[in-house]
Amino acid sequence: MEMKKSKIYKYTSLALFIVVFSGCKALKLTSKTENKAVPSTFPYAQFSDTTNIAVINWRTYFTDSNLTSLIEQALDKNQELNIVQQEIEINRNEIRARKGEYLPFVTLHGGASTEKVGKYTRQGAVENQLAIRPGTPFPEPLHDYTYGAYASWEVDVWKKLRNAKKAAVSRYLASIDGKNFMVTQLVSEIASTYYELIALDNLLTIVKNNITIQNDAFEIIKQQKNAAKVSQLAVNRFEAQLLNTKNLQYDILQQIVAAENKINFLIGAFPQPVTRSTAAFQEMTIGVVYSGVPAQMLTNRPDIRQAELALQAAKLDVKVARAQFYPTYNIQSGVGLQSFKLAYLFFPESILYSLAGDMVTPLVNRNAIKALYYNSNAKQIQAVYTYEQTILKAYVDIVNQLAKVDNYQKSYDTKLQEVGLLTQSVTISNSLFNAARADYMEVLLTQREALSANVELVEIKLKQVNAQLNIYRALGGGWK
Repeated sequence: MEMKKSKIYKYTSLALFIVVFSGCKALKLTSKTENKAVPSTFPYAQFSDTTNIAVINWRTYFTDSNLTSLIEQALDKNQELNIVQQEIEINRNEIRARKGEYLPFVTLHGGASTEKVGKYTRQGAVENQLAIRPGTPFPEPLHDYTYGAYASWEVDVWKKLRNAKKAAVSRYLASIDGKNFMVTQLVSEIASTYYELIALDNLLTIVKNNITIQNDAFEIIKQQKNAAKVSQLAVNRFEAQLLNTKNLQYDILQQIVAAENKINFLIGAFPQPVTRSTAAFQEMTIGVVYSGVPAQMLTNRPDIRQAELALQAAKLDVKVARAQFYPTYNIQSGVGLQSFKLAYLFFPESILYSLAGDMVTPLVNRNAIKALYYNSNAKQIQAVYTYEQTILKAYVDIVNQLAKVDNYQKSYDTKLQEVGLLTQSVTISNSLFNAARADYMEVLLTQREALSANVELVEIKLKQVNAQLNIYRALGGGWK
């Protein structure tokens, strides 16, 4: 009989081991390794060494004190940036929560209760026969006083809880880089809008200067009409062009209002005038662009680092999900005092303690665990593609901005020559017209072309400045 029982225990244990082992066996998944390879150089780069403007602090990169003051206000009061800061706090608290999961949980418990059972019940009959000691009957009703400390601890054999904590750390660090990437965008947007304001101020000055020139020409054409040298048609054409030029200034004024309000929104302020330096916009020099080498963008650009940390978290999530197939080991313990009378609570005889351990493993109907495992792996592969896509987008962004720096410089030099010739032509056409050696249409056409060329020159200059700003942002500058 004993031998038969021994065999039953043996085979039962073996069967249990097989079932547990099969439950622990991990499922096969498709894996993908991220590709960090990038070209060795950037097209259109002015230099091929590792000198990189991305490492320059934005306070050094921007020399206009009005602009740096606006950026500082934005970094302090921009609502979207402050919202992201709270996301960072949420992720930081998630680390604390995950860390606490693999530490023992200890609680204190104190309680008091009273119980009176029916005499003609099993429990009542038993208590009626009991005595605390000879001559001292079992108390009725029965009071119960307890006080003690209890602990429970999940033994993290498979590192499930520790990997979950590491994943939370990666997501916290990723959220910091997400904020840094937003800072680069914010700094770039404020600088771009600030220089747009300066460009609009210059356009307004150009239009007003042309209004003065055209108004002088209009007065002359009216005098010539009175002297019967030209017809009313010439007077009407000059006046129409003057009115058209005057109308341009109102559109520019509206654009100035919109740009100022955009800056005020970014710095968290209600609409108000924006202090700026409008002088010498055309004379602004475009510095040499040191773009470094492509490999540097992997560490300089916060969005790439954010994607990399998100990928690390996704890999850890797969390990956490796989650990769900393994047994969970728990330890519970407690120590305290319990007595039916408060006066006896602190007697040595009232001490109680407990210690227990258990193992739990999933055996059947593991579809939920499998789904979690498969989803974690799919999110990991998704994170790989996102990381690779972020690298590619960053590289294309940098190449585009480098091309703009090069092409807009050539475009500005060409347009500057055109403006010089047309400015000279305005003077010549006015002189020839006054000497009756040129038709009034030549004067109108020359003035119109000169105004258009001056406007285009300012627009190209703004594109040139924005290209300089955007290459600084694209390389990863602006958040330090």
